[in-house]
Amino acid sequence: MTVSGPLAHVAVPPSADSPAGLPPLVEPVGTLSREEAERYSRHLIIPGFGMEAQLRLRQARVLVIGAGGLGSPTLLYLAAAGVGTLGIVDDDDVELSNLQRQVIHGMADLGRSKAESARLSVAEVNPLVEVVLHEQRLERSNALELFSGYDLIIDGTDNFATRYLVNDAAAILGQPYVWGSILRFDGQVSVFWQGHGPTYRDLFPEAPPAGSVPSCAEGGVLGVLCAQIGSVMVNEAIKLITGVGTTLLGRVLVFDALAMSWRELRVRPDPTSPPITELVDYEQFCGLPSAATGAADTVAADPDAAVPVVSVDDLAELLAARSEGRADFDLLDVRSPEEYAIVSIHGAVLVPKARILDGETVVDPARTAYVHCKSGVRSAEVVRFLRGRGHTDVHSVEGGITEWVRRIEPDKLTY
Repeated sequence: MTVSGPLAHVAVPPSADSPAGLPPLVEPVGTLSREEAERYSRHLIIPGFGMEAQLRLRQARVLVIGAGGLGSPTLLYLAAAGVGTLGIVDDDDVELSNLQRQVIHGMADLGRSKAESARLSVAEVNPLVEVVLHEQRLERSNALELFSGYDLIIDGTDNFATRYLVNDAAAILGQPYVWGSILRFDGQVSVFWQGHGPTYRDLFPEAPPAGSVPSCAEGGVLGVLCAQIGSVMVNEAIKLITGVGTTLLGRVLVFDALAMSWRELRVRPDPTSPPITELVDYEQFCGLPSAATGAADTVAADPDAAVPVVSVDDLAELLAARSEGRADFDLLDVRSPEEYAIVSIHGAVLVPKARILDGETVVDPARTAYVHCKSGVRSAEVVRFLRGRGHTDVHSVEGGITEWVRRIEPDKLTY
């Protein structure tokens, strides 16, 4: 599966009693105009879909979390299908590295907010769709208010804290939501709806250890995978809105792009779990430093969680001193060989994170060591691991090689 973690209440293959016949989320209202009838004519002639389903789509209000890899095809196809109102939650800006997979954005959008860029693209596809921008970070302080204005939530985010937040907020409001996940060559899709079927917590009762599952920025993703998973997410959204077909509620669809294979996992609600009734600290739940606490608070609460860091400017001075024989230490690059081939720091030794955590490579605790990755997340995890095993003189390079290129060697490649 794409996202590792402690699975529960899962069996293979699915049984024949997957939830079916769910009531449509939206009632049909009014009639279509001449322009709408022509635009959606290929929907209108589908037996069992027709005018009524299209009117339900026009009345629907769908909130899409993230205008990135999965949000791009999702927003475009929802707009093309005629969903009346699309909300977009995203506080990020378009970067060049996004364009490999985030097809809703183009070169002209570089530096523009993703939400605004997506709005412009949606307008080009279907100007009849109303787009509402929420250019803010989704947090527990605003989730319930944001969700309450919509019929359906679509979650295309790539971090566990936000996924649990989306799940719990939707559950509290009694809303269904469509979830998708991608990484490298693999993808997953499902529908969660407390009271009607399982929630995300039934699939992952506990979050995986912090840093154990890379994000797309760290692990990479095949660009076209966004379209393959995103189109399935839209398919599920249309079925929920209109009431046609059988949704993925109670099932997880798992895709392997290398084998070009799909398989299903059956998921059922845990009968012993109480209903979700409140939002929690999701950073803490996922083992991340809470946004509400500073570094000093983290150290005071758990000394083992403190990660000594060194800036890239200090590292440059240390490397210069080492080359002159005035310092002696090891600089470990814990990224993958593929990342190392793109760009590296002269004098660093490639030791992928897994080799250290698995014990395949032993780092000498008697030597000073500095550890770097792309941004500082994986290196911090390695430093915590080594400190937990008695290595006291080990430091994470703050900002990783991304910050190194920005400040020290700007002519080098970035990714």
